[in-house]
Amino acid sequence: RVSVQRVYLNGEYLDKGEASISVDDRGFLLADGVYEVTAAYHGAFFRLDRHLSRMENGLAAIGMELDVNFMTEVHHRLLRENGLVDAPTAKVYIQVTRGAAPRSHAFPVPTPPSTVFAAADPMKLAADDRWLRGFSAITVPDRRWSRVDIKSIALLPNVLAEQAAVDAGADEAIQVRDGVAIEGAHANLFAVFDGVLTTHPESNRILPGITRAAVLELAADRGTPVKERPIPAEELSVANEVFLTGTTVEVRPITQIDGQPIGSGIPGPLARELQAAYRMLVGNDA
Repeated sequence: RVSVQRVYLNGEYLDKGEASISVDDRGFLLADGVYEVTAAYHGAFFRLDRHLSRMENGLAAIGMELDVNFMTEVHHRLLRENGLVDAPTAKVYIQVTRGAAPRSHAFPVPTPPSTVFAAADPMKLAADDRWLRGFSAITVPDRRWSRVDIKSIALLPNVLAEQAAVDAGADEAIQVRDGVAIEGAHANLFAVFDGVLTTHPESNRILPGITRAAVLELAADRGTPVKERPIPAEELSVANEVFLTGTTVEVRPITQIDGQPIGSGIPGPLARELQAAYRMLVGNDA
């Protein structure tokens, strides 16, 4: 990897230390923007087109028009610029804001140019022995806004949820709203009840995860029964398995919630099978 990180900002590739945005940028002042994180395996991105499609949908939902096609080249060039083409795993973060304008809540008129920033980094996955032991979680109140399906850069509730987990000595936080376990602080939630793979249906309450969709496809390919329904938080204690899915966690087994073991207290067979199938998928499908 190169010693100085190279980033993309508004049409330019430059050293990270040279990149700067206006203090009037609406992303900085108002969290007025969206983002994506896409994984690359040995230089090949996994379902980059779906990530960009989700970004395009998110931009449209907040009233922004931007052709995202140029972002494909941005992703690939950032891997090259940072010496990550041959890395086993890497990730690209890309963020779009409404641009710089005098601070007001309403959209600025005239519309300023969008601010587009992207950076590539190695993606560190949990070590195999750590994964085999499983991960712990706590439940926390879901304080996010009502449009979680938009991948907004306004992540303060997620930050507080993750910090609550850190303070409790846990690995993850599971967000609960109206008695329902929705998803993690940065990942979708799955549980297994009597062999049925269960997850919250797509709605404004969850992010339509790219990894989530891939895992549902893998489960269908394996003939695993799947049910999309809200999961009462109290049901987690009687689940056979619980796991999270996301770009940077892949399939992460949760073996303890709020200090109580889940199932046998070790990663369950379906989580293990789906993680193995997912790793094969990203190697063959990226």
